[in-house]
Amino acid sequence: MSEKHGNLSITSENIFPVIKKWLYSDHDIFYRELISNGCDAITKLKRLDMMGDYQLPADYKPRIDVLLDDKAKTITIKDNGLGMTYDEIDEYINQIAF
Repeated sequence: MSEKHGNLSITSENIFPVIKKWLYSDHDIFYRELISNGCDAITKLKRLDMMGDYQLPADYKPRIDVLLDDKAKTITIKDNGLGMTYDEIDEYINQIAF
């Protein structure tokens, strides 16, 4: 298999509408995926704690909050896990693009 090289420029403004429309056209699936991402972030933080790369506070309780704002017509999904690094974001966005 031959390697392909090139440049790809992706910004959140042009990739997220594509992801939402084509990968998660069903709203239920889209929201479930966002909550699943929060679960992954919590699992990542716990794994780092078990490996000794991070020290969780003694009172840490994993949380995912789903907040509805009727006035602003928004849904906010928040977690207290560990998000992705810049390199991870770059890698995964490029995988989606290709």
